[in-house]
Amino acid sequence: MIQFTKIEGLIAPVFTPFTKNDEINREIIPFYAEQLKQKKLKGAFILGSSGEGMLMSVTERMAMTDVWAKERTPQFKLFVHIGANSYKDAQMLAIHARNVGADAVSLMGPTFLQPKTVTELVAYIKVIADTVPDTPVYYYHIPVRTGIHFNMIDLLREAKDKIPNLVGIKYTNSNLMDMQRCLNFENGQFDILHGSDETLLCGLSLGIKGGIGTTYNLIPELYYDMIEAYNNHDTERARNLQLQSVNLLSIVSKYGGGIVAGKQLMKMAKIDCGHCRLPLRNISRKEVTEMENNLKDRNLYELITSAFK
Repeated sequence: MIQFTKIEGLIAPVFTPFTKNDEINREIIPFYAEQLKQKKLKGAFILGSSGEGMLMSVTERMAMTDVWAKERTPQFKLFVHIGANSYKDAQMLAIHARNVGADAVSLMGPTFLQPKTVTELVAYIKVIADTVPDTPVYYYHIPVRTGIHFNMIDLLREAKDKIPNLVGIKYTNSNLMDMQRCLNFENGQFDILHGSDETLLCGLSLGIKGGIGTTYNLIPELYYDMIEAYNNHDTERARNLQLQSVNLLSIVSKYGGGIVAGKQLMKMAKIDCGHCRLPLRNISRKEVTEMENNLKDRNLYELITSAFK
């Protein structure tokens, strides 16, 4: 395995801001990045699910990478999702990400004509990872999006001697048994990043040190407080903070999910990321009002609207 440093802390899977003409809104990204840095986030994960990367062209994804690469610092890392149905597209995106200084690339399995075996999935990852042999690669395990439901422990066993730059997994799935086995595989060799905001406390109890979650864009302070409470053995406080997260995510789920509702929450917090790209829908004015009332009922409204300075 290549040399790399495991992530300890939180990374934001950033939204892609679009203009009214459906172009990338580059102008707001420097402010967006600065806000994340002030919130002590460890970096940005761009062009993943929250970033609508799979709904964008290769040219657009490279342009988005170029903009975010300017915001990268040694303390604020850049992870670029480069997965695509065509491994040729993914190779181009990986090489481009490496060339502009990305700290790591990440990829889902293909969402069309999915691999039927772990061996096939490893072959797909390898042909992409081999184009950037000195760049850390994270597999993005999110079966609800990809339809690829293999246990990740089987992927690590198959890939460990075949893909030297595979360093970890962005683990966005509820199979905590499998996740724990990945955490402990080969004496903890791989970096397993927790991908579900609403169960971060469960991940901490299993040994998770780093996470990538949509609401970290807005309120990472809540999760850092949870991590501190857990580390200080204040279990009750940690549980109460996780419940706040669960309450927020239940509202997000009710109003279109992490991207549709998430972009609206960002707008409420004064960073307008614009519309969602088709086939995603956009939240209605009536739903916005209902969501705001739901947030107030849960004592979450002020937390969201005061998220950014």
